[in-house]
Order: sequence, then structure tokens, then C-alpha cells
Amino acid sequence: MKSAATPYPVTLKVDLPDRELNRLTSAFRLVLLVPIAIVLGLLAGSAGGPGWEWGRPAQHGAWQTGASAGGVLFLPALLMILFRQKYPRWWFDWNVQLLRFALRFGVYATLLSDVYPSTDEEQSVHLKVPYPDVKKDLSPWMPLVKWFLAIPHLVVLCFLVVAAWVCVVIAWFAILFTGRYPKELSQFVVGVMRWGVRVNAYAFLLVTDVYPPFTLD
Repeated sequence: MKSAATPYPVTLKVDLPDRELNRLTSAFRLVLLVPIAIVLGLLAGSAGGPGWEWGRPAQHGAWQTGASAGGVLFLPALLMILFRQKYPRWWFDWNVQLLRFALRFGVYATLLSDVYPSTDEEQSVHLKVPYPDVKKDLSPWMPLVKWFLAIPHLVVLCFLVVAAWVCVVIAWFAILFTGRYPKELSQFVVGVMRWGVRVNAYAFLLVTDVYPPFTLD
């Protein structure tokens, strides 16, 4: 069993700006999001499979902080792990890069950065997802039940997402008046993203069999 002191194999770190944020772009963030949201939406709909958008299934819409909509190669990866004990590297790379792009979108959408999200550069979002040795690290039958085992996390995340959105609204006003994102609020929002990423990696990307911890850290 995994020790509580051992870090989770999938990690997310966001560089929070120690400076004043751009008040003008923060004020009109929803408008500025439209072009990159269209790009992400087109990518997300380019393959079949379930996804994750911070606490609810991607097809219902929301902010895209995990691999989103249909873009995650979920069912093909499940079948390959189940019957062939393989996870094709390019499928893995696609899932991880889509997740990174969606996280950059999410960081910008939640005002944690005023740098427009890149489609390929890392920017302030640092996601590490180890490529699994399927025969050694993954049980072939686990993908069949991971979605069910993740339900407690999904329930908790539904409430955390609401709380995070409240934090973003408060931060929006704070940025307009002070230019700064309150540190405690930014840490909480990033923590919810990190939680969602771990659940996504476990239940939908299928890159680890280690059950996600119930923590924002």
C-alpha cells in the first residue's frame, strides 16, 4: 500500500505571479477566452471517450482544467491495457499534452495568470505524468472499475469546484482594485485543480493504479 509520505506519481505545480496582474485583461477575461476556448473545444472533440472538467463530465460543459470533452483517448487505452497490456506511447503523449493545454487554459480562466495560454509551451503550468510500465505498474482489470472507485472523489470535487469559483469571483474584484490575487485564494484554486488532475490521471487517463489522496496538497 502506498505510504502517505510518498508523493503521488502525477504532480501539478503552478507558478503564481508575485507581481501585480494586468487589470484590464483580468476585467475582460471571459471575452479574451473565446478564441482559445474554440481551439480547445475543437481538440477536445477530436476523439471519442469521457473526460473531466473540474467536477463533472466534460460533455456538460464547464471549465476545462483536465483533459477535456472527448479528446482523451480513454476507451482505446482501456481496451489495450485490458487485452494487450500495452499503452501506446503516442496515445499517452496525446492525453498528457491535451491535459497540459487544458490546464493552461484553466489557469488563465481562473485569473491565476495574465499570460495568454499557449498551445504548446509549458508557461507557468508544470505537470508531470510518468509513462507507465503497463505490465509492471498497471493491473489489466483496474480500468474497468476505476470510474466507480473515483465516485467519492467526484462528489467531493463537485463541492470544491463551487468553492473555487467563489474564490475566483472574489479574486476578480481583488485584482481590479489591488492588482493582486490573494495568496490563500490562489493556493486553494490550484489545490482543487491538482486534486482534479490526480483523479483524471487515475480514472480517465489510466496512467496509474495508485488511488488519489483526498487532499489539496
